[in-house]
Amino acid sequence: MRKRYAVGLVALSAALAMGVSAQSGKTQVLYWQYVFASKVSFVDELMAEFNKANPDIEVKQENFPFDGYIAKVKSAVGAGQGPDVANLFYGWLPDWVAGGYLQPLPSAFDTKALEASVGPLFKAGKVNGQYWAVPTAVRTLAIFYNKDLFKAAGITKIPRTWAELEAAAKKIQKVENGKTTIAGIAIQPEGQDHHLFREVLSRQWGGKPYTGDFKEITYDSAAGLEAFKWYTGLIERGAATRGLDMLPGSGNAYRDTFISGKAGMIVDGSFAIGGIRNGAKFDWGVFELPTKEIGGLRANFGSYWVHGLTPNAKGAKLEASIKWMKFLTSEPVQRRWLQKIGEIPANSALINDKALRNDPIFGPFVSSLPFARATFFVDEIGQRKALSDAMNSVWLTKTSPADALKAAANGEQRLLNLFFKK
Repeated sequence: MRKRYAVGLVALSAALAMGVSAQSGKTQVLYWQYVFASKVSFVDELMAEFNKANPDIEVKQENFPFDGYIAKVKSAVGAGQGPDVANLFYGWLPDWVAGGYLQPLPSAFDTKALEASVGPLFKAGKVNGQYWAVPTAVRTLAIFYNKDLFKAAGITKIPRTWAELEAAAKKIQKVENGKTTIAGIAIQPEGQDHHLFREVLSRQWGGKPYTGDFKEITYDSAAGLEAFKWYTGLIERGAATRGLDMLPGSGNAYRDTFISGKAGMIVDGSFAIGGIRNGAKFDWGVFELPTKEIGGLRANFGSYWVHGLTPNAKGAKLEASIKWMKFLTSEPVQRRWLQKIGEIPANSALINDKALRNDPIFGPFVSSLPFARATFFVDEIGQRKALSDAMNSVWLTKTSPADALKAAANGEQRLLNLFFKK
């Protein structure tokens, strides 16, 4: 009896080590992502389909608030627990790879085919000569605008230059008793505006954000400073208001301000389409980012979210996790991902779809992909903070734009030096 009991314990331990549920006999895959309502509900839908089609596998998802997501992954995976498959921003890859929170993509994924189908943006996710994750969807930036506020302000043409956009914003912005009630454009560096400055404004004003190898900061050039002055001066010139000043305490104050009908425009990514579509109670639209002058340089920030395998995925769990990841990144799912969430399919065959390019909402984002650049982040959170802190210091502590930009460049350069020294 004792011998059979011992054998049973050994078998149970082996099954648990492989990720096989003792109750169901299924290989379990734990999937983690941060809380983004449209993504969470859609993944629930996809899991139900996948589990039904694969009766020997059971995928479960857990999600966490964005602000604590990275720390949660690191602490769990570092202890040998947590997800088998994780959704992450491409800019986190160097940090996650260095920390041992991901394993290289196994040979089951054809990285050459991925390079061909996803294009140049994918290469920004290569670390130490290897690929560590599969792109799910790509993102670019555009201007969301409130058509009702445009009409009320007598604006009949879409702004094509930043000067035209500023003029339109001034017509829309309303201030009562010293407080902004309607923002011409709601801005928030912590949102998408730090990307806007790096990859769009600094280039359109005649500079560039980094050297070609991303090892040195160059956005603090004379051209970069002029772009920085233009952006940070929007508030003083009466064209913009910080989203956090409109809705204090909101994590995405600029977007929530727009959804509430209190902003004429915001700069945001294609991923915001779902939330705006579900929340806005007014007529709205999207147009491409302006240029500095008519016929000037077109630029955009391109980014993408990926799915990676953690070291927890081994044996049967690894096989099941690969199957789940391939399902998530398949062409049929990517098409649905676009409609449900608003993120552009990573597959170039879908990006070149004529109907998608002509779509009034998705079209401006898709059309920007040919000139979108992905920043190679070594510490996305730290680099974001360096620049957003500088922008906020101009508004909140009256730091000169030159001093603020220099502080940002010095702070970000320290992060780059630390990474490349390793």
